[in-house]
Amino acid sequence: MTTTDKFVKMVEAIALFLAVVGLILFLASRFSGRKGDRVVAAVFLLPTAVMVLVGLVYPGVRTIYYSFFNAAGTAFVGMDNYQTIFTSSDQRTVLRNTVLWVVVTPFVATAVGLLYAILVDKARVEALAKAFIFLPMSISFVGASIIWKFVYEYRPDQSGVQQIGLLNQLLVWLGLTPQQWLINTPWNTFFLIVVMIWIQAGFAMTVLSAAIKAIPEDIVEAARLDGVGPLGMFRFVTVPSIRPALIVVLTTIGIGTLKVFDIVRTMTGGQFDTSVVANEFYSESFRSANQGLGAALAVLLFVLVIPIVLYNIRQLRASEGR
Repeated sequence: MTTTDKFVKMVEAIALFLAVVGLILFLASRFSGRKGDRVVAAVFLLPTAVMVLVGLVYPGVRTIYYSFFNAAGTAFVGMDNYQTIFTSSDQRTVLRNTVLWVVVTPFVATAVGLLYAILVDKARVEALAKAFIFLPMSISFVGASIIWKFVYEYRPDQSGVQQIGLLNQLLVWLGLTPQQWLINTPWNTFFLIVVMIWIQAGFAMTVLSAAIKAIPEDIVEAARLDGVGPLGMFRFVTVPSIRPALIVVLTTIGIGTLKVFDIVRTMTGGQFDTSVVANEFYSESFRSANQGLGAALAVLLFVLVIPIVLYNIRQLRASEGR
């Protein structure tokens, strides 16, 4: 396809979009009154509903359907793919790694963000300090992975060979032996988790800092007059007051962690027992051509996300109802 053809396709797509919007606005202008309001709402919601059905519901149902078929998607195998996920030693390693990611990342990232938000609150260099820890959020997961891959870089410990990885160079300066950080299992999984924590701590700090500043000043002053110390202030005032924000941060990071793919794919490719469900789904579907197992892994990922989303919705409704 030439550049001219691409340009023509782009113009056609824009024209089609404008035509659809124009048709919606024209139909909406033809109705008035209470019944007209309902018709207008239906007209505006119809394109969204169609896109949700075509782009979300249909692919989801199709994925669930193919999860019950073999690798080629031609023979029905029932629950065999799901059985493989929970019985295969390789797949159990994937599940173990995913559990580690979900358990460690949200809590550590939230704890780091909360501690940082408290330490820099009302400091002279608060804005600069917040910008410093928020900076990794502006970097893509792939970019952050490349940065940390250089941090973990290993060169054989031989005379004349210089380490280019920051961690290994520090070990050399301390008279220690350089390590292959991304090869030794299970510690390599934790070294990958560090990258996610580094990225998400800025998000946690931003949300929690805003929640801390929203705590009513009279509550803080009352606690101080009662002789509450710094630890008591944190335990009995800060944490209860920002509990809704803590839940939002934990669940948001948890969902992002369940879907983590870029970091694992860029740094290890899932080798050395570091693969997670999202990466394994990609590998089985597109590299091993195992359509059935890949679909089953995608369904499992969807099922794992649902409880977190439902819990988040329930807590938000509870906080709004107080």
